[in-house]
Amino acid sequence: MSSPSPSVDATVIMSIAPGARRPSNAVLGTAIFIAAETMFFAALISAHTIARATAPGGLWPPANQPRLPVQQTAVNTAALLLSGVLLWVGARIADKASEVAKRCVLGAIFLGVAFVSLQGAEWIRLLRQGLTLTSSSHGGFFYLIVGTHALHVAGALVALTWAYFGMLRNSVSPAVYTASRLFWYFVVLLWPVLYLRVYL
Repeated sequence: MSSPSPSVDATVIMSIAPGARRPSNAVLGTAIFIAAETMFFAALISAHTIARATAPGGLWPPANQPRLPVQQTAVNTAALLLSGVLLWVGARIADKASEVAKRCVLGAIFLGVAFVSLQGAEWIRLLRQGLTLTSSSHGGFFYLIVGTHALHVAGALVALTWAYFGMLRNSVSPAVYTASRLFWYFVVLLWPVLYLRVYL
C-alpha cells in the first residue's frame, strides 16, 4: 500500500533550502500595508478624475474657488523628492560610512518636516481664501487626498525618526531600518502622482 502524499504545506516547507532568507515580519508587513494603501489612493484618484471630468460646464476648479499654489507646491515637492534621494544614498553607504549615512537619514527627516510644515502653511492660506472641505467638490477632494497623504508622511516620519535614534544607539535592526525606508519611499514616490493629478 502506497504511503499518502505529503500535504501542500509540508511540500512547501520541504522545498525551502535550510539557509534561505525570508523577509522579516516588519518588512513583509510594511510591503502589505503599502500595497493596500496604493489601492486606496488609486481609488481616491479615480474618484477625483470622475468628479473633474463631470464638473458643470467643464470648469475645474470651479470659478468661485481659489486656485491651488502650483509653483509653491513644486518647491515642497522638490524637498520631498530630495529627502528620498538622501535616504537612498544613506542606505547605499551605511556599511562603509555609517556616520555619513546617519546624517543622510537626519537630512531626510528634516526635509520631510519641512514638507509637512510648508503644506500646512499652504492649507491655512487656502482656508482663509475660502477653500474648505464643504466649499466644493474641489475643496473636498483636495483636503481628502492631500490631507491623507500628509497623515502618511507624518506616520513615515515617526518610523524614520525611530529608526534614526536606533542608529545613534547602534540598536536598530536591519528589518526596522528597511521597513521605515520602504514606508518613506512610498510617500515620496506617491506624492508626484498626487501633485500632478490634483494641482495641475
